[in-house]
Amino acid sequence: MDTASFADRDGYIWFNGKLTDWRDAKVHVLTHGLHYASSVFEGERVYDGEIFKLTEHSERLVKSAKLLGFDLGMSVEELNKACMDTIVANKIVDGYVRPLAWRGSEMMGVSAQQNKINVAVAAWVWPSYFDPKSKMQGIRLKVSDWKRPSPETIPTESKAAGLYMICTLSKHQAESEGYDDAVMLDYRGQIAEATGANIFFTKKGVLHTPTPDCFLDGITRRTVIDLARARGIEVVERAIMPEEMSDFDECFLTGTAAEVTPVGCIGDCTFKPGDICQQLIADYENCVRRLAAA
Repeated sequence: MDTASFADRDGYIWFNGKLTDWRDAKVHVLTHGLHYASSVFEGERVYDGEIFKLTEHSERLVKSAKLLGFDLGMSVEELNKACMDTIVANKIVDGYVRPLAWRGSEMMGVSAQQNKINVAVAAWVWPSYFDPKSKMQGIRLKVSDWKRPSPETIPTESKAAGLYMICTLSKHQAESEGYDDAVMLDYRGQIAEATGANIFFTKKGVLHTPTPDCFLDGITRRTVIDLARARGIEVVERAIMPEEMSDFDECFLTGTAAEVTPVGCIGDCTFKPGDICQQLIADYENCVRRLAAA
């Protein structure tokens, strides 16, 4: 993985309609997106030169923007092309794509109806989100002190920048205590998700996952559910309470960055990555490579 600063790299970023030198893709310090979190984004994976489920990601970016009250001024097809142009310009074969949109600096204050909507796409080489060695042993999580908010308090169906502030706080706290990540409960005290990934548990061959009613129903989450059902594995979406964790056999996370990552423990609750984890890791890998080759 490239360890250079993300502000100082060679390459190109698609910025408001054209490919721009990476170092020239800048915004003003008074941009509304920086001060008031009026920004939405996507995270996408490139496999063998193709972006996995690109259209679904572009559709979600459009939806997220609308939930925040602005229009990207681009169609899904135009977003798809911008993403593909970016990975081609940067010669990305296997990597990560970050499309984002934000309100500019024309108005500074809570009210920002006249602000220009900016759109950019960056892409870079990015391997496994978690350390590959610890990943297969099962990563270590703790329960965060922060909770996912009620959908009555914030647009939880959007992939909006502001929703990730407590994710950063949770992950930083977890890492400072020697964990890899954190599990977040929701405003009702139910298990919700990790800081950037959905969560699954297994019990007696059945897959259990929280109902996504106050957090994102991830694209990878839906893919893994489809893969599990194709294997004849029963999938139950329901409210899951923290005290249930000790009864589960396996646990894993799913996400564009995390892919399918086994969990070894959540606090004092331990899990052993078993047959279902291993099967879904293999099926997911086959799925993304097969679609890239199609």
